[in-house]
Amino acid sequence: MSASVEPTSVDPSQSGSAPANTGATRPTRTAEALRPHAEDAYAAELAALAAQDDRPRPARWRLSPWAVATYLLGGTLPDGTVITPKYVGPRRIVEVAVTTLATDRALLLLGVPGTAKTWVSEHLAAAVSGDSTLLVQGTAGTPEEAIRYGWNYARLLAHGPSRDALVPSPVMRAMAEGMTARVEELTRIPADVQDTLITILSEKTLPIPELGQEVQAVRGFNLIATANDRDRGVNDLSSALRRRFNTVVLPLPETPEAEVDIVSRRVDQIGRSLDLPAVPDGIDEIRRVVTVFRELRDGITTDGRTKLKSPSGTLSTAEAISVVTNGLALAAHFGDGVLRAGDVAAGILGAVVRDPAADRVVWQEYLETVVRERDDWKDFYRACREVSA
Repeated sequence: MSASVEPTSVDPSQSGSAPANTGATRPTRTAEALRPHAEDAYAAELAALAAQDDRPRPARWRLSPWAVATYLLGGTLPDGTVITPKYVGPRRIVEVAVTTLATDRALLLLGVPGTAKTWVSEHLAAAVSGDSTLLVQGTAGTPEEAIRYGWNYARLLAHGPSRDALVPSPVMRAMAEGMTARVEELTRIPADVQDTLITILSEKTLPIPELGQEVQAVRGFNLIATANDRDRGVNDLSSALRRRFNTVVLPLPETPEAEVDIVSRRVDQIGRSLDLPAVPDGIDEIRRVVTVFRELRDGITTDGRTKLKSPSGTLSTAEAISVVTNGLALAAHFGDGVLRAGDVAAGILGAVVRDPAADRVVWQEYLETVVRERDDWKDFYRACREVSA
């Protein structure tokens, strides 16, 4: 029989990141970070929620499920503290996701690209465990060691297999410390590597056959995975692995107003970190970008009168955020600081025309049959014609 290993026997110093619950050994966060982790960027909100959260908390959770949902969806606390929304969408989706993490089922966030799967995953981990950095980034080249464990080969060759030579993965560390691990883009990981998770999720155990030992997950451990089926190179999940997850589908924003709100919020957050102009100065252009993306994505104009061909790209909310952010940078550095049609035109062209042949035809047809006919879009039409020439 294999021997059970106490959780504390995992040596976090062998992994790429330090443990979440020991502030002295956690990597230093600086004010100059281009993109602070969620637990650092929203530390004040998390602290305010923790101070006023008197509801039951699952083992090793920093907040109660109710407080986690409030952190993601936003709200006002009894002392007047305003919690900004991190996710704009159906409340029930967030509640189901949070509840899943409070059970022994892993959570799979599924949706088309740009539906905030990674964003929600990060904030869930930050609110539940106080650390969103126990992350495995899925790619076509992700090895099994990234999910299980690796070896310090200098020590392995010098002394043979031992605990000192073992390098725990983020998932192993999360199991040992009762934390939340994250696996991004699960369907981009080769199928045989994906299935490494089956034993971890079903038995809550990670065997180490080289040592005749195992690491057992302690209470508080769970895993959040994200996946979409629109990217090339997708590896479908086996039925055995899919059964280990509770799947929550994140939809695209239901209304143009909701999508404009999401884009405006995210662009404002990104813009503040880059010292870009405020979003309200370009809210009309944001509405135009969202309208173009939604109409081409849906294959019909907003008024329902004209059917359209859709391009090959996803035209997601995340891409709209990128287009507007790039436009704000152009306005700040090469304009008067106000977002205008010319600042977003090139970004829209790059997002729509992914296939130079087919997509360019779709775009030109949309410009001439829809954009050109809108009286209040004349400046946008001219700007798009200039960059498309």
